[in-house]
Amino acid sequence: MNKKLQFSGLWAVILGGSSGFGFAAAEKLAGHGMNVAVLYRETSAAEKLLRKKFVKIAGSNQVTILPYNINALDLAGRETFIKEFAALATKHSVKLLLHSIARGNLKPLTLKDKNVSPPDGGEGLDRVILSVEDIQLTSYAMSTSLLDWTRVLLKSDLFHHDGRIIGITSEGAHKYWEGYAAVSIAKASLESLAKYMAVEFSGYGLKTNIIQAGLTETTSLKMIPGSEKLIEMGIKRNPFGRITKPEDVAGVIYLLCTDEAKWINGALIHADGGEHCL
Repeated sequence: MNKKLQFSGLWAVILGGSSGFGFAAAEKLAGHGMNVAVLYRETSAAEKLLRKKFVKIAGSNQVTILPYNINALDLAGRETFIKEFAALATKHSVKLLLHSIARGNLKPLTLKDKNVSPPDGGEGLDRVILSVEDIQLTSYAMSTSLLDWTRVLLKSDLFHHDGRIIGITSEGAHKYWEGYAAVSIAKASLESLAKYMAVEFSGYGLKTNIIQAGLTETTSLKMIPGSEKLIEMGIKRNPFGRITKPEDVAGVIYLLCTDEAKWINGALIHADGGEHCL
């Protein structure tokens, strides 16, 4: 089969595709003939540059890339997307739903120094330490919103009969990273959710898997306190002496979309060059 036409007529819906894993996946899949609908939140200036990149990728591969600068976590945003997208895509043509949203709160659970007075006499405490609301918002953004998106695509008869659902997790779901509590909780939740989705959505032909990406120098990683140290340690730990690149993960996303991967369901796949082994 001509790999340029491998996914001809099919679509990927990528949640969080303006950079990092989502953008790399869009570029990789487009290179194999898959059309892509990309959802993201960017400023007008950043979006202008992003759209130019998408036009170039689409033209080079003779595919369609639809950019949507909307809130993928909002009911109105989902409804707007589905209405517009369903008018353009044929039924049962969504081969992949990729969840790559990186939106969460990076705060500690408590003040480092118990002798330091909280800001504003305690009233501003939630601005500097993690609240239950922070955890809830982060968990929806980076985990359970996947369920809403799966359901809405199914309800609209857009999923392919051999569709794939992929989420992205990290090692931080299983170990301590400073300021990462809310995201860690969300990622652990995503891994658990995917197991149940793998079983309960199998009747629709959907395969649900999670990729644990190795440490990758993305915009999101740079926001984590001590990220420079994490990168330094990641390079030392990795058997190949470097950290993961977005295109490494995009390659695994592509592989999971192939016919040969149709029996992979409910798996957590490490895409880290063996970093997790050490």
